[in-house]
Amino acid sequence: MASVLKAEDGAWHGLIESNGEFPPEKGRYHLYIGLFCPFAHRANLIRHLKGLTDIIDISIVKPYPKGDDKGWPGWKFPTGEDPYEGSTEDHLFGSKYLHEVYFRDNKDYKGRYSVPVLWDKKTNRLVNNESLEILRNFNTGWNSILPEEYKKVDLYPEILRKEIDEVGQWMQANLNTGVYKAGFAPNQATYDENVVPVFRALNRLEEMLSKNGGPYVLGLQLTELDLRLYPTLIRFDTVYVQHFKCNLGTIRHDYPFLNEWMKNLYWNVPGFKETTDFRHIKENYTKSHTHINPKAITPMGPIPNIESGVEKDWSKIKAGGVKLPA
Repeated sequence: MASVLKAEDGAWHGLIESNGEFPPEKGRYHLYIGLFCPFAHRANLIRHLKGLTDIIDISIVKPYPKGDDKGWPGWKFPTGEDPYEGSTEDHLFGSKYLHEVYFRDNKDYKGRYSVPVLWDKKTNRLVNNESLEILRNFNTGWNSILPEEYKKVDLYPEILRKEIDEVGQWMQANLNTGVYKAGFAPNQATYDENVVPVFRALNRLEEMLSKNGGPYVLGLQLTELDLRLYPTLIRFDTVYVQHFKCNLGTIRHDYPFLNEWMKNLYWNVPGFKETTDFRHIKENYTKSHTHINPKAITPMGPIPNIESGVEKDWSKIKAGGVKLPA
């Protein structure tokens, strides 16, 4: 598949595939991410879980400033005069801003300069900037050069694809992007309309975890759904409750199964804690959304950012949830 920019969605859709335009090769590709972004978080998670950290190197933008309402000039790389711990320079080009990377592929690009971005060093082209496509493509696209232990990691198994697609559709619409629909609501009516589906989705997921018995969303097997849900839930109590006014409940107090699911991933599954940076997450939202938080004050809590003490026996847990307004 060619990495042709589609004007209708402002995205590149190239794929890593053997005998394709972008074949898997160690050291050939570079990933641009922000540790604050839940969608870039997906790409970094699959990079860790599929054993790609030594195969794909990364550059990490600062969590703020974001730019104006149209996204200009967009995400910035740190400099010696403007450092930010945990972010990096643009290791490929030494760019000041991420938009410079986009312009290297298409000088007339008019879309947003989002993360993640997958770049091909050999052809000097942007391959893909759609997080779900990267997540799903990385699941199998690198298998031909991976050792067996990582090749057998399958997060989108054939037997579970129908259920993954069904859950992923409403989870994406009502939760992953739902928090933004509520948080960026321009008026009370729009907020009221969009905040309820967020918690309806959380209630459904709590019930699913109770029914499936864990430790993952669909039961015993870690799947793509876990990688799509975790970046949203790890940001929920720390950011979305206060900053996006998604305060009908919290994960740690109202959703026992979701809380244990999240704690288990963070503390016990390699890749999840390593890709989570609470300072980047908190300061991105509180210091780049000036129309929501004009004084750019970052709340101190919650403390801790994520609780410890994982309960391994889920039979001891009683399902929770919040009561939704009529």
